[in-house]
Amino acid sequence: MLFDYDKTSVDSILQYAKQLEGHTFLDVMEQYLEYHGMSVEGALTDDTHAKGQLGNFLEKFYFGYKLNGDQEADFKEAGVELKQTCIDIKKDGSYTAGERLSITNISFKEPVEHDFYKSHVWEKIRLMLLIHYIRDKSVQRMLYKIMFVNLFTPPADDLNIIIDDYMKIIGKIEAGKAHELSESDTLYLGACTKGATAAKSMRPQFYGDHTLARKRNFCFKRNYMDYILHMYVLKDEVPYERIITDSDELKKQTFEDIIIGRISAYVGKTDKQLCEMFGRKYDNKNKAQWSNLAYCMLGIKGNHAEEFVKANIVVKSIRLEENGDMRESMSFPAFKFLDFATQTWEDSDVYEYFSATKFLFIVYKKVDSVYVLKGAKLWNMPAVDLNETVREGWEAVQHIIKEGVQFSVSPKGIVSNNLPGKHDNRIIHIRPHAKKAAYRLHSGFIRGNVERDANPLPDGQWMTTQCFWINNSYILEQLPEELTGKN
Repeated sequence: MLFDYDKTSVDSILQYAKQLEGHTFLDVMEQYLEYHGMSVEGALTDDTHAKGQLGNFLEKFYFGYKLNGDQEADFKEAGVELKQTCIDIKKDGSYTAGERLSITNISFKEPVEHDFYKSHVWEKIRLMLLIHYIRDKSVQRMLYKIMFVNLFTPPADDLNIIIDDYMKIIGKIEAGKAHELSESDTLYLGACTKGATAAKSMRPQFYGDHTLARKRNFCFKRNYMDYILHMYVLKDEVPYERIITDSDELKKQTFEDIIIGRISAYVGKTDKQLCEMFGRKYDNKNKAQWSNLAYCMLGIKGNHAEEFVKANIVVKSIRLEENGDMRESMSFPAFKFLDFATQTWEDSDVYEYFSATKFLFIVYKKVDSVYVLKGAKLWNMPAVDLNETVREGWEAVQHIIKEGVQFSVSPKGIVSNNLPGKHDNRIIHIRPHAKKAAYRLHSGFIRGNVERDANPLPDGQWMTTQCFWINNSYILEQLPEELTGKN
């Protein structure tokens, strides 16, 4: 029966919530209307596509409590917080977390709370009732099906990292740098943006000179939510290895210090020596070799470190020449022109990637015919670089793609275009990301395997598939002198 549970009992709340499994949000609405003797006709309306439609739906229509802005847990008598979150279905039919999980508002109106266990974050995450539903964009939101209902508390090992993340976030806020916050600053607990547009969501900071900062929420990052889904909800056999097997380490050092310390223990070794130490074949034509050695140095047999998966840390090897220069820029996933043309900046793949990803740079420097390990650095793109310089470069590329790329073909069949080049932006540029060049132009010019190596532009022409690259000069700027040897 609707509302038939004891709000003071964790077990009663869970058992009542479990009845949601297998039902749609429309089922819940119909049950609510019938309970109140109201007509169920029109319960499924056209406005159920509206963003946020499901935000507080279950609280009102299934659990029957009034919505409020309190920072206490939803079921405060039992200390349980209700959180609903979506699951996406991948092409292979497997499940993945659809988005980050918003936890609670970050207030810019008052001093920060230094004691994590007295914070609103802890109040919200210490015992969560997680309700997972399938997000199927082909149907109206009210038809989304609720699949799993479980209680979740962050395990002790994760909590140590979450507390470090919390301290890093409030440290930046207390320094009057809330406007410089980025979700990629941290590992599991992030500071995600909140608000329809950047302009409407700006608020003065409590600290410093009260510079306007974007409204943000504490959140569990998407990769961490994906790990929760597979490990604790689906109970899959996740093929990941832990870097830190003794949780006491995290009480003495930060995660970053532990990672950098382990890599630093091998500084001065050549790539050839490292391969010999870890029993792997030396192959200087295999680009993956240098990144793979990082996992070996961290004590991981494969390339799937649990902490890296949960924190969305990407390992990138950087090979410097003998003079300290970096020969190659750094490539990122290819994109489809038609998708790219319809994106807004804050919904773009580029923004999402760099705002949520942290990188472990493993730096080697060439000496004669081998590369010597110089050290490592955990890095994420500063918010100001992402939201200013990268955005300018992204918008310049999008403008030309939307307006129509201008091509010219030389007598020898060499195709050039008017897209921005490497020297047009300090941080990013685009270049081809395909086996070979391929084009199909309005002029009738066709080159290469168009279906395999190109994709269509908004104007109907086809161009070689492209991806964004971070300029090698910018990467070098991010590395300290002790890693590059440059003054």
